[in-house]
Amino acid sequence: MQKRFEGKTAVITGASGGIGAAMAKRFAEEGAAVVVSAIDARVDEVAATLKATGAKVASMRMDVTKKDDVTALYDLAEKEFGRVDISVQNAGVITIARIEAMTEAEWDKVMAVNTKGVFLCCQEAIARIRKHGDGGRLINTASGQARQGFIYTPHYAASKFGVVGITQSLAKEVAKEKITVNAICPGIIDTDMWAYNDAAWGKLMGDYKPGELMAEWVKNIPMGRAGSGEDVSGLVSFLASNDATYITGQTINVDGGLIMS
Repeated sequence: MQKRFEGKTAVITGASGGIGAAMAKRFAEEGAAVVVSAIDARVDEVAATLKATGAKVASMRMDVTKKDDVTALYDLAEKEFGRVDISVQNAGVITIARIEAMTEAEWDKVMAVNTKGVFLCCQEAIARIRKHGDGGRLINTASGQARQGFIYTPHYAASKFGVVGITQSLAKEVAKEKITVNAICPGIIDTDMWAYNDAAWGKLMGDYKPGELMAEWVKNIPMGRAGSGEDVSGLVSFLASNDATYITGQTINVDGGLIMS
């Protein structure tokens, strides 16, 4: 694979599995030094797997809702690899509940991780990128629910619409510094989160057995299949590359044609 990120450092949050792990693998294959982070221990396993291939990788268990943790993450990137060039704000959580059953704690957690976490990481990443003055790339993970909300997840939809707002605002602020800021909207992707979605929505929407609801929804995707982490990481790699120097403030769907907007 082309080593188009040789000499670059990419920081990825929410990289303990699924989409985040696929992103880390793609960046490592394309020559970047990669710093992976997540709140759970599996992120160290992702790092170990990549290191075994000869990639330059560091990992940290951290919480994107805590400013001190975020600062420490970018400190690690600079300590290990000298600079930050690319930052992918991918950490995210979801819960699914009827409005009368949804708790304030659920609302606060989803908004904190999905929206505040993106803000804190973008804030720190921009400060680090400015140090070397060569520009950089910020990519924020939104969702199909940043295009249209869905039943039983008003907090998740609100958090992801917020990601798009952050993306557009920051893109305008830093554009003249050669820093681009874009967002991606994954659709139905075959991950642990979507296994939870299938079960939780299935319980509330009818007598669905595991896998049945997701299979029903996949029938509405023009391409006829769920996406993979690799499908998403290909888009992220493009947005982080020199081929995307004139693309900023955009929100791009990666969903097999499920939502066309």
